[in-house]
Amino acid sequence: MSANNQLELTAQTWLNAFNERDLEKLLSLYHDQAVHYSPKLKIHQPESNGLVSGKEALRKWWQDAFDRLPALHYQVNTLTANDKRVFMEYIRQVPAEPDMRVAEVLEIADGLIVASRVYHG
Repeated sequence: MSANNQLELTAQTWLNAFNERDLEKLLSLYHDQAVHYSPKLKIHQPESNGLVSGKEALRKWWQDAFDRLPALHYQVNTLTANDKRVFMEYIRQVPAEPDMRVAEVLEIADGLIVASRVYHG
């Protein structure tokens, strides 16, 4: 399997774990010191400036999202990979909210996500 295909598989595994709310599977894809940026983090945890670091911070962030939005779902549009990162485009779907187009970049090293950045628009 090519490096690009492996990274796309990681992204698909990420999306599936998120949609299944499988927090342990989701976290297993990340390096222990991974960093994550999201505009939603900036809104819900202003003191973070939108950035969290480490698996425990990721765990708290996603558990909070799963608790607040039990029907949250990501519908994938496109996955594009090179040898170091995957660009994901998906639709964020929450009942009673308008659908939101999202782009997310997963930076991957040695098979683990070391950084991720979310863009809304």
